[in-house]
Amino acid sequence: MKKIRVGLNLEQLLLRPSGGIGRYSAELARLLPVSGSAAGDDGVEVVGFVSRHSAASVVKSYAAFGLVGDSAPETVRISLPRPVLFDCWGVLGRPKLSSLSRRLAAVDIVHAPSLAVPPHPKSAPLVVTVHDAAPLIHPDTYPRRGRWFHERGFAATARRADLVIAPTQAAAEEIMEFTDISADRIRIVPHGVTDRPVVPGLLKQVRTDLELGEEPFVLWVGTLEPRKNLPVLVEAFHSVLAARDLPHRLVLAGPKGWLSTASSLEHPAAGLEGRVCVAGELTDEQLVALYSGADLMVLPSRHEGFGLPVLEAMTQGTAVLCSDIPVLREVGGEAAAYAPVDDAASLGEAMVELLRDDFERERLGEAGKKRAEKFSWRQCVSLTRAVYREALGG
Repeated sequence: MKKIRVGLNLEQLLLRPSGGIGRYSAELARLLPVSGSAAGDDGVEVVGFVSRHSAASVVKSYAAFGLVGDSAPETVRISLPRPVLFDCWGVLGRPKLSSLSRRLAAVDIVHAPSLAVPPHPKSAPLVVTVHDAAPLIHPDTYPRRGRWFHERGFAATARRADLVIAPTQAAAEEIMEFTDISADRIRIVPHGVTDRPVVPGLLKQVRTDLELGEEPFVLWVGTLEPRKNLPVLVEAFHSVLAARDLPHRLVLAGPKGWLSTASSLEHPAAGLEGRVCVAGELTDEQLVALYSGADLMVLPSRHEGFGLPVLEAMTQGTAVLCSDIPVLREVGGEAAAYAPVDDAASLGEAMVELLRDDFERERLGEAGKKRAEKFSWRQCVSLTRAVYREALGG
């Protein structure tokens, strides 16, 4: 059987922070390549492409996602630096991939897993993944350059994409409402989650490194940026502090993102008596250890496209409390607890109630494990292959 050759934009793997889109892109690169017999239909071959980087930096960035050796895709390094390439694509609609590399000229389909959207290939369909419409719904949470880039990306997708992938129904609905992308082109393909084992002894080591001691803790995981609502979470944590029977600390794990500054949490964290730990960016193994050791994972976001930390916590049997927004309801279902968005008092009350109720946290943890089993990267990639076949007329 003829293999489908997919040109896959992997530039997100070289961004810092790479975020959830980086994880998504890496799983596509890892799992898309299959033989025809394994796929049950045509096989798939991935030709990755990135902007101007040294070969060593590409190898290093891929390795951070476990893409090493035979699992690392063939990759074309385009001669233009990232800002120039993306701006030319967004504004001028060129250069075409086919003019940049003979290998890219020979692909059967092009997939942009983010809003860095190349021109439509002359003889191949273009698929774009649009994760949400956050830059249009919450423009104040993005810097000017970020808003400009995303606006160009939405417009380019509306003009060029044959099919558009959205990770949730909630994301699809806001894309239809806030962009010119038509509903008939959108296909919903949920992201997956990896159920990683906890490395023996690593939780103890992470506790030592973060100076947590043996104290119980509440965990937040994500990129430090305004729409994640961290000041509300920190304010809500005052309720835990006021409950003298709860010795918990609050651990914030994740890299800095849009509009993040070193002092962004200083004011809301004042008065918490040192019980907030800003852990920064951690490895996947360290995060898994923290998920497994947390009494509760809290995600108070104003907006998400998917909400991967919800499922990551659930795979470890950790109870989840998150903001009551449609996308997190869609992902968490009945296996999570919810509090009104932007309501620090209600969030604090919910945290205290759950931290005092071992039975309810255990129930949520067990329900969460079952819920997370419904989401896998293999299913995500299988559905993505189906989108490719549709785009190719199969």
